Amino acid sequence: MTMRLNSMAEVEALKQKMKAPGQIFPPTPGRSKYNAVICEADEIKFRSKKERKRYLDLKALQHAGKVSYFLMQVPFRLPGKVKYLLDFLVFWKSGQVTLEDTKGCKTEVYRIKKRQVEELYPVRILEP
Repeated sequence: MTMRLNSMAEVEALKQKMKAPGQIFPPTPGRSKYNAVICEADEIKFRSKKERKRYLDLKALQHAGKVSYFLMQVPFRLPGKVKYLLDFLVFWKSGQVTLEDTKGCKTEVYRIKKRQVEELYPVRILEP
């Protein structure tokens, strides 16, 4: 229990630090603050080219018969009304289920939330 409280405190401290005046620069239109280009495929908007590429790869694997289906933007609830959005939940034909998150820039907030999800739920998040 102490670990979760410390983790939430860490998340809140990082949020406050990021809100400090002059530290956040607004992203330019069409880009995130980490220079990920917002793009589209199949009329779905993706936060980065890497996420779109993984989506297209999963569609190809589904068409090839290796993936039964996959879900996108799966929410995990964390303490303190915090939500973690997983990019892909993949159900393979073999019966295996994988949780995948496509990250180009692994921020400290991401690492804390990922660790919390893995502590609270019996899952392991992969980063293909």
